[in-house]
Amino acid sequence: MTFDRIKLEKGMYANGKSLTDILEELDPSENYKNTDMSGLDAFQRQLKRYDIKVCGSDSDQVQKFFQTSNSAALFPEYVARAVKQGMKNAAPLSEIVAATTVIDNLDYRSISVSPLTLSADPVSEGGLLPQTDIRTNPNLVSLKKHGRLLTASYESIKYQRLDIFTVTLRQIGAYIARELFNDAVYVLVNGDGGDNAAETVSADSQTLTYGSLIKLWANIAPYQLNTILAPTALMQQLLNMSEMKDANAGLDFHGTGKMITPLGANLVHAPSLASNKILGLDKNCALEMIQSGGIVVDSDKLIDRQIDKAAVSCTAGFSKIFSDSAKILSL
Repeated sequence: MTFDRIKLEKGMYANGKSLTDILEELDPSENYKNTDMSGLDAFQRQLKRYDIKVCGSDSDQVQKFFQTSNSAALFPEYVARAVKQGMKNAAPLSEIVAATTVIDNLDYRSISVSPLTLSADPVSEGGLLPQTDIRTNPNLVSLKKHGRLLTASYESIKYQRLDIFTVTLRQIGAYIARELFNDAVYVLVNGDGGDNAAETVSADSQTLTYGSLIKLWANIAPYQLNTILAPTALMQQLLNMSEMKDANAGLDFHGTGKMITPLGANLVHAPSLASNKILGLDKNCALEMIQSGGIVVDSDKLIDRQIDKAAVSCTAGFSKIFSDSAKILSL
């Protein structure tokens, strides 16, 4: 086993990979099957090596990372992982993204797919099969950077427990995820630069009714209406519908906090949507997320200056896959 012989240094952050990925190459987790370190990844084994506890009531203080130059090199990865966990816990992105593509540059062209229409008749012998066209999108996907600047000095937090510091970093991750979610909603509504804005379905009245939701469900076919995004006011109207108060929907909401409509679609709060619009989509094929690298942390500043000022950021963009799999209900 090699985990206790690896020399850690800040240069490990310079090649575009995460420290965890590099450590896994040097010290594969598969070598620890059926041992007391089974279940730990390479980064967690380094935390164990330096006896750094990052969570729980007996978590260490921040200064534990800076006892040696080796252990200090672990701190930026700890920050990045905590921020990433916060992004993951901010569930809305996972409710609308069908696929995630990670690239190592800022230029990316996605694909465009022709609409899939149902054929009334089967293909006769020797006949031609219906055609689906897949082409490279002529427009570059617009990538945006979101993040926060950490300005705490080492002296101000060195005696803080890592557990509470992790909570702060996770909230930063949740903040980044919410901004990315707003970008995703914008692309679903307005398109990704091509002529693929979401089609609008007019509601039966200016007041949201269950009949209008049925109309949205009917118009999105042959795709599944499995996700509904609504702004705050319309979300309140949805939750107050008598159809939302049936026994099963109530048990799901009160028991898990997960909001599911009687149509079987997950209900997601989207404050950035226009106040008179609801967005329905098939989350399995509507949107691609393109991410340039992972969570980027100013590792030099975190190691050498022990925080001072350091940026934590994520650069990502979104592209529509099947543009007709998302439609707007307009009141």
